[in-house]
Amino acid sequence: MPETPADVAAAPAAATTTASGLASTVLKKGSGSKKPAATDTVTVHYSGWTTDGKLFDSSVKRGEPSSFPLNGVIKGWTEGLQLMVEGEKRRFWIPGKLAYGDAAVGGRPAGTLVFDVELLSIKEAPKPPAVPADVAAAPNDAEKTASGLASKVLTKGSGAIHPKASDQVKVHYSGWTTDGKLFDSSVSRGQPIVFGLNQVIAGWTEGVQLMVEGETRRFWIPAKLGYGENPGGGRPGGLLVFDVELIQIVK
Repeated sequence: MPETPADVAAAPAAATTTASGLASTVLKKGSGSKKPAATDTVTVHYSGWTTDGKLFDSSVKRGEPSSFPLNGVIKGWTEGLQLMVEGEKRRFWIPGKLAYGDAAVGGRPAGTLVFDVELLSIKEAPKPPAVPADVAAAPNDAEKTASGLASKVLTKGSGAIHPKASDQVKVHYSGWTTDGKLFDSSVSRGQPIVFGLNQVIAGWTEGVQLMVEGETRRFWIPAKLGYGENPGGGRPGGLLVFDVELIQIVK
């Protein structure tokens, strides 16, 4: 059982405080030299207390470290872990605004939280894919279907079978708007996805059926085969450009 810190009630005067209000002290210096970026995945051991000394979560107690993308946790962790190097152990006093708020909701701890965090390892996020030179419009040598879908083979595949609309496929992909903004990428996440080909936008359902395993193809998908011109809800509108690698037809 992790021991409750003697200074759990408030950060000591010697603690370093950032502009956001995050306070911390180094408990053990690290052996590494690189600090993680917000997009990296980190592996840590940690214990967390409320300011009255109640332990509410601990990977140390479970005996199993935790791994997570640094931009997928509370703001205090996203900011704080970027101050650390591998092997370092640090105590954080995280105000409610950088944690779960000052009012308890859904059983989560409220107010200032205190964490002891040991940064065990950093896994760098893959670099984002380069913006295609022809992202603004399909080039003249692109193949075009009757629906208006345009595409171009970037890497020939090794397979011979094309997927059917009823199949599941495993792909890596990146998507841009025509001004070159990357809005989604399994490549950046370092994790391919599997989905039913009849459960995605019409441009994908039609386009991936043109492919074979091992093939990478660039698609220019008109709005009517994507999310429309003004879809709302944070989804990109207008013509969309996707690079898709068909890794496997799962069936």
